[in-house]
Amino acid sequence: NTQDKSALLWARICKECGQPHDSQDSHLYEYQDEVDDELVCHICLQPLLRPMDTPCGHTYCFLCLSNFLKEQDFCPVDRQRLQLHQCRPSSLLVRNLLDKLTVLCPHYEECQQQMQRCELQPHLHNRCPVFRRLREEAEKRKRPAWNELKGRKSDGESPGDAKQPAVLSRNPTRDQPEPGLINPAYEESEDDNTPLRSSLVAEANMVELLREEPEEELGIRIVGGKDTPLGNIVIQEIVRDSLAARDGRLAPGDHILEVNDISLASVPHTRAIAVLRQPSLLRLTVMQEKGFKTREPRSDLQPSSSAPSTAPQPSHSSHGTSTSSHSQSTVLQVMLTKSQRSEPLGIKLIRKSDESGVFILDLLSGGLAAKDGKLRNNDKVLAINGHDLRHGTPEIAAQIIQASEMRVNFVVMRPAETQEDGGSSREGQHSRAARRAPEPQYFRRHTTYMKDPPGGFSSQEMTVSLKKEPRLSLGITIAGGRDCRSRLPIYITSVQPVGCLHRDGTIKRGDVLLSINGVDLTQLTYNEAVSALKAQTAQSQVVLRVIQTLFEETEEDTEAVSRDELDPLDDPRDSTLNWTPLWTRWLGLPSHMHWCRDIVLQKTNNESWGFSIVGGYEESHGQQPFFIKTIVPGTPAHFDGRLKCGDEIVAVNGATTVGMNNSSLIPMLKLQKNKVTLTVVSWPGSLV
Repeated sequence: NTQDKSALLWARICKECGQPHDSQDSHLYEYQDEVDDELVCHICLQPLLRPMDTPCGHTYCFLCLSNFLKEQDFCPVDRQRLQLHQCRPSSLLVRNLLDKLTVLCPHYEECQQQMQRCELQPHLHNRCPVFRRLREEAEKRKRPAWNELKGRKSDGESPGDAKQPAVLSRNPTRDQPEPGLINPAYEESEDDNTPLRSSLVAEANMVELLREEPEEELGIRIVGGKDTPLGNIVIQEIVRDSLAARDGRLAPGDHILEVNDISLASVPHTRAIAVLRQPSLLRLTVMQEKGFKTREPRSDLQPSSSAPSTAPQPSHSSHGTSTSSHSQSTVLQVMLTKSQRSEPLGIKLIRKSDESGVFILDLLSGGLAAKDGKLRNNDKVLAINGHDLRHGTPEIAAQIIQASEMRVNFVVMRPAETQEDGGSSREGQHSRAARRAPEPQYFRRHTTYMKDPPGGFSSQEMTVSLKKEPRLSLGITIAGGRDCRSRLPIYITSVQPVGCLHRDGTIKRGDVLLSINGVDLTQLTYNEAVSALKAQTAQSQVVLRVIQTLFEETEEDTEAVSRDELDPLDDPRDSTLNWTPLWTRWLGLPSHMHWCRDIVLQKTNNESWGFSIVGGYEESHGQQPFFIKTIVPGTPAHFDGRLKCGDEIVAVNGATTVGMNNSSLIPMLKLQKNKVTLTVVSWPGSLV
């Protein structure tokens, strides 16, 4: 029927060029003018897309060249030997010339618009009426009827199963309910005059990343794996100024389903690391949460003013602001209306060295934003026109503003102290100093919640006693310390072949140091630990206590990694200076080595907390800790920014989660109507 044809059309439409084509094929454009031969690819004979220069002086589309070199090992023009990693992106001048080529909107018959090629995607998503109509129709079809959803839920289905992926994944296991998965992000309201969240929308998207150097890091930290309670491979964090951050399409919370057609659905953590460290082009299929869709209000009730939360939106009070627990900040929504589309807003945006995201540096005198008076210096920009910028860059924010129509909608977070800024410069300096002070919400402490590690993970304590010459070095390097960002214990990053510990062979890279000659190292900062080690190494007798974490690998897991693949624990790219343990190494540490922190989330009665959890009692694994698996865009957990995928919840409002199952933890979370305190242990994800 017509609806099915329309749904099929939308599924095949590329969200970048607007034309229907397979995800592995190049984008299609309708060029208005004749294009110079120097800007045409010699393989597809079309204007270059993501142009790549070969060492022999030829230029091709990135996708054309990478596909060609999968079958051949030479340049298509002069047949000289060639590999993809030898090629480099073309100069900025060439890329700019290509971006400025004039193209027609794919829906030109109705839209009647033409623009530069680089402006087509913003046009489609913000201005094209046909593209907008197709998208809205597709979203309506994705959203199940509310009575149908309530019927499913009453049959005992987990609330987490209300997810409706916008694009079906090729991984069938995601459609099956996962043991232990609960979703306190999803709450059903009994009050019929409030907007109800009918489904949690997710999309499967493909992202291509190319390392310009084989050793270059993607800049993502990952958690999860078949051998952990999370199951899936999940992005915990995007490293600032990295390849992934510059690309801008990946985000924390994305689930990585496939890499270069290799499924990561049922692989252990180390196997996923090996796949992601391939030096070639990486084609990632990721499942991305898009937020909740709201049910249409009943016709016999007053219309609701709440907006759907597919894009980040603040929780509005009567004054259009909401107070967040993040540094006692305030979230505001500010609408700027331009007199003409090209009018500048007069805002200078920057990034900060100590925090991800986009910040307002200055409002230009006489500019639109300054005259409006609602935005202020140091505001953190959470979203512009519905585009999530919590982990964005000033460049992306500027592109969104330039592509906007007459109205530009900002969602910003304002630290409480900035509201008192102004006055004398001395007061301003005092305010800046106050912002650098430790905040109560970030306070970390030694945990008092004792529990067992996840199934399959454990640790063993070892003691090494050595007699040595006083001047002879132990031959180890260390990292960590309770003053580092993640409050890690002191651990060994290398055992040098010249030291006495290398000859003994007991101590390994990744071991956590407990004490030396009876001096406790577990609560020390990095500098304190270095001083203690130097002082005790001067003795002729050294007694070193360490903890080694262990994991029971099954035969199936061992076979999953072929013999010729690199073991990520011994990757030669990991130098002594930057080596960090994998996320799974921390899971086996005993509880007395954990540091935890309290995260206070606040919401209105009708909001959801915005996170899903795996864990609790499972028949196959017994009692498992509870882990954060998903954080939903546009929710209190998302805006607060401190909760991360892979964090372990050890207590709720001071009550331990040890021994709880789903049926006891779900009501505890849902009973907290406006405020909840989560005590979490957080380990840094594995860096790739």
